[in-house]
Amino acid sequence: MKHVIGAALAALCCVSLAACATTTSKPADKPAAGAAPGEAKALPKGLDPALAANPFPSTYRALPGRPTAIVGATVLTGTGTQIDSGVVLIRDGKVQAVGSGLAVPAGYETVDARGKWVTPGLIDTHSHLGVYASPEVAAHSDGNEATDPNTAQVWAEHSVWPQDPQFNLARAGGVTTLLVLPGSANLFGGRGVTLRNVPARTVQDMKFPGAPYTLKMACGENPKRVYGNKNRAPSTRMGNVAGYRAAWINAADYMRKWEDYRAKIAKGDKADPPKRDLQLDTLVGVLRGEILVENHCYRADEMAQMIDISKEFGYRITAFHHAVEAYKVADLLAANGICTATWTNWWGAKLEMYDSVEANVPLVEAAGACGIIKSDDPDLIQRLNQEAAEALAAGRAAGLQISEAQAIRWITSNPAKALGIAAETGSLEVGKRADVTLWSADPFSIYARAERVWIDGGVAYDRSDPRYQPKSDFELGLEGAR
Repeated sequence: MKHVIGAALAALCCVSLAACATTTSKPADKPAAGAAPGEAKALPKGLDPALAANPFPSTYRALPGRPTAIVGATVLTGTGTQIDSGVVLIRDGKVQAVGSGLAVPAGYETVDARGKWVTPGLIDTHSHLGVYASPEVAAHSDGNEATDPNTAQVWAEHSVWPQDPQFNLARAGGVTTLLVLPGSANLFGGRGVTLRNVPARTVQDMKFPGAPYTLKMACGENPKRVYGNKNRAPSTRMGNVAGYRAAWINAADYMRKWEDYRAKIAKGDKADPPKRDLQLDTLVGVLRGEILVENHCYRADEMAQMIDISKEFGYRITAFHHAVEAYKVADLLAANGICTATWTNWWGAKLEMYDSVEANVPLVEAAGACGIIKSDDPDLIQRLNQEAAEALAAGRAAGLQISEAQAIRWITSNPAKALGIAAETGSLEVGKRADVTLWSADPFSIYARAERVWIDGGVAYDRSDPRYQPKSDFELGLEGAR
């Protein structure tokens, strides 16, 4: 792909790519836990799921940065706090300090942000960038392995095209981190991957280091329609539920076989290992709490059913996605610690979307649950702040008292929570990654634009500097490009 960029941006990308070329060295193969010398040989790494949990490690390297002070802005920290005339200090890729009236240390670049606003970098918990890349042609349609109701063995990262120009447009909308998911044709769609939104050569160069994997599940109309049209199960909602339960039974059996094998090896007994199964590896990762469940589900009654299934088999649902009826079961979601990742005013595309309300996220939050605004769309990912503003207005119209400092969490810290990365990003707190967006105005204004975006303290986008505005031939004709 031919990029048309300035010399300085080319230098920036070269730094990034040079770092990417230095891959993380693979650890030496380890013997199976407890193996007795001379009794049972250690399995090759690729045959033992415990040793092959991360065969595609992150090679992410932060963009180059410098000590920076953002001075005079209204700061929404992502913790529910607003700081007027605030100062944000960035050093060594981390948030060094946040407050009002802070002195700027010598040697810091000072950004005059008076009259402007600062937030954490935005996080999108539901994206298909890279797996449905631009231009939108069959050759780029890699998000749905719609060949079986259970494709837990596929990983979205193996479809991600990192040169998708839509990543650039999302960065111009203030997005610093995103979860790329498989589609929702299947009961089990496969693993999602959390990415840093930086220019990169490979998907591993974008992978958020240490972020847990996710499993995309789907309930409702999609899987029953896709496979019912193929004259096979599931063709009904009860067929969907039977499919989930059968899969979890198989996963639990697979987990027991591996546990029995390792117990025998630990005692020094000879034993043959079970045959490794990629599909069941993923499901066992969920049962062990290592992989987070992101569950496509619109209707309130089906969310309740999915919660029952999770309790039957001992796993946890991290978030329901789309979830336009979450407001009906907000208390149930709060009691089970489940987030709701949804839009504000998308509705009516199919029957299960009809009972949507614009105040869905505010109502979920009012019940004590975790509300999130996400995109599921290459255009909306550029305007997550506007979608959150619509939800804020709807919540206030419904009589809820919501501040902008609270609402910004719907696109920053709450998404970080749902992706298992809240300890590192999602809020402007000392020691966290310096993922920061500087806005020209109140981000809940339709007129606000992201002026500058830092990722790990390095400038990733600058609206006033062409060096930090990557361009692509494939952007031509993209609808809604900022």
